[in-house]
Amino acid sequence: MGGKGWFLLKLLMFQGLFTSRLQDPGFDFFYFVLQWPGAYCDTKRACCYPTTGKPAADFGIHGLWPNYNDGSYPSNCDPDSEFDPAEISDLVSTMQTKWPTLSCPSNNGSKFWEHEWEKHGTCSESVMDQHKYFENTLALRDRVNLLQILQDAGINPDDEFYDLQDIKNAIKDGTGFTPVIHCNKDPEKNSQLHEIFFCVDTSGTEFIECPIIPRDRCPSKLQFAMF
Repeated sequence: MGGKGWFLLKLLMFQGLFTSRLQDPGFDFFYFVLQWPGAYCDTKRACCYPTTGKPAADFGIHGLWPNYNDGSYPSNCDPDSEFDPAEISDLVSTMQTKWPTLSCPSNNGSKFWEHEWEKHGTCSESVMDQHKYFENTLALRDRVNLLQILQDAGINPDDEFYDLQDIKNAIKDGTGFTPVIHCNKDPEKNSQLHEIFFCVDTSGTEFIECPIIPRDRCPSKLQFAMF
């Protein structure tokens, strides 16, 4: 092969390598995590309502977390990509409703969002910038009305105990996707519905069945706390 042919071959190989790197986001899927405020607050640690007031009695966003298929995950991928509230100024009012903070001391949520961006969001920058990361996460929340799904199945936040499998079946029937359920404990050591995990593709826009299914961190019966 002549010099020109070798040049073209190397160019094609470089282009193919470059393209493959562009298509590789550096992780395998996202966990999209929602949390029930009643369970967050009903612990020995307790909670503080945000400065905007008590959140609605509804599932709020915890985060959108890149993960690997082997169960590990990247974190704090770009220390230079600091959270900038100005970049999401058009989303803040929606985030205060759908992604509220419950940590103490009472605050407006920006510390929570800063943590989520810097620990998890910076690991998805090959796919989306800061604004798109929060925008996509809010859009996912709009597509999953968990509280309505559970209530339609007769599962209500009334401090009663429900079967874990009934909760999973209701969510699977209502969304089309298998959830992973995490519990925490109230001061009386009752296990209560705390977090619900879904899996999302590497674009951060489409729900998928989880490539790995971690164990539910709940007993067979759990409490759905009031809020």
